[in-house]
Amino acid sequence: MEAYTGFAQVYDLFMDNVPYEQWSRYIISLLKEHNIRDGLVLDLGCGTGKITRLLSEAGYDMIGVDNSEEMLQQALEQEHETILYLCQDMREFELYGTVAAVISICDSINYILEEGELLQVFRLVNNYLDPGGVFIFDLNTLYKYRELLGESAICENREEGSFIWENYYDEETGINEYDLTLFVREPSGLYRKFEETHAQRGYELETVIGLIWEAGMEFVAAYDAFTREPPRPDSERIYIIAREHGKRSE
Repeated sequence: MEAYTGFAQVYDLFMDNVPYEQWSRYIISLLKEHNIRDGLVLDLGCGTGKITRLLSEAGYDMIGVDNSEEMLQQALEQEHETILYLCQDMREFELYGTVAAVISICDSINYILEEGELLQVFRLVNNYLDPGGVFIFDLNTLYKYRELLGESAICENREEGSFIWENYYDEETGINEYDLTLFVREPSGLYRKFEETHAQRGYELETVIGLIWEAGMEFVAAYDAFTREPPRPDSERIYIIAREHGKRSE
């Protein structure tokens, strides 16, 4: 079932507890630490463009890529004319040239369910990075799926809409399946029901680092989210930084 269709209409409503400004400050600080103070930046899996717009306001020239037309429509309605949005799958995205940096947050990379496909994403990122450009992305951890999300339900009810978010974690595959039931308020005052299924996969950090090197990039660092500390056994989200260090011919 296609993800982020009905949910796109109320995504920002139900994600208003996410501190996007804080997240953007953290990302900007990482970019600046690696000498990316301006220039062209790709937001891979940009969704409704919250972080994309905040980085644009910070002076970066932004491109947003997402494979959900509905999410991108929400982004376009913000009328931020300086951002280029492209509807593409991150496993096969194409740009017209290279960029200074690529970011991918809000667990977008967790939606890649196969190691081979994750390697392909990393290779594409490496291909479109300027020499020495950086790739910054986050991941939900196996700990989070196994101990906090798996076999749980999250429910929220508001006047504008409501959702039931049921989680099912498969220990063998590392995949967490989300079954979403949404009731979205229409202009008439009636509610329309949507059902969506999402799946995300947790990866061991060592696996991700190995794929980064195999893709031709250099692994730089991994942090417990929003810190400069190494990941802990109970980290729920981690940030990983990789760098382009010379394209290799296939």
